[in-house]
Amino acid sequence: ISKIVKSFINDVVLNLRINSYTKMIKNMNQSKLKEGLIQVYTGNGKGKTTAALGLALRAIGHDLKVIIIQFMKGSKNYGEVKAINKYLPQIKIEQYGLTSFVDKNNPSKKDIELAQNGLKRARRAIFSQLYDIVILDEINVAMDFNLISVEDILQLIEDKPPSVELVLTGRYVPEKIIEKADLVSEVKEIKHWFKKGVDTRKGIEY
Repeated sequence: ISKIVKSFINDVVLNLRINSYTKMIKNMNQSKLKEGLIQVYTGNGKGKTTAALGLALRAIGHDLKVIIIQFMKGSKNYGEVKAINKYLPQIKIEQYGLTSFVDKNNPSKKDIELAQNGLKRARRAIFSQLYDIVILDEINVAMDFNLISVEDILQLIEDKPPSVELVLTGRYVPEKIIEKADLVSEVKEIKHWFKKGVDTRKGIEY
C-alpha cells in the first residue's frame, strides 16, 4: 500500500510541477497590455528618442517587456545602449545601421540591407508575443530616406497583434502613418544650443 501511495504522491507532484511550468511559460509569452496602440514621436526638435526611452523606463516599472530597434544607428557609444545593456536587462535594444551618416541621395547597399534587416527583426518581435512594447527608433527617417517603404510600415501596423504597443520615432513621418496612429506628438524646436555653437555632449545628445 505504501508503494502505491508513494507512487500516487509522486504523480501528483509531477503533474503540479508540469502545470506550474506550463502556466509560467504561457504567462511569459502573453502580453500584459489589453490594448496596444500606435504612438508616433516626430518633429524637428530634440527629444523624440528621449521620449521613447522614458516610455520604456516607465513600462518596465510595471513589468512590461520592451524591445527598442534602432534604425540608421550603429554606434555602441550611445548612452542608452550602454545603460540598457549594463543595468536594464528587462529592455532589449538592437541597432540596424552603420556608425556613419546615411547619404539620403545615395544610400549604400549596406545602409539599405541593415534597414531591411531591422524591419524583419521588427516583424519577428511584434509577432513573437515576447514584448509588450516595440519601439522603432528613427523609423520615420528610414522611410524618408527610402531605406524602408511606407507601405511596409503600413502593413506592419495593419498586421500588428492588438496587445502590442508600437512606437515610431523620427522626423518626417509620412501623412499615411499619421492617419493610422492613435497618438502623434510633434517635438518642435523653439531654441537650440547648437545655434550658439554648443557641440554635442556625452550623456545629453548621445
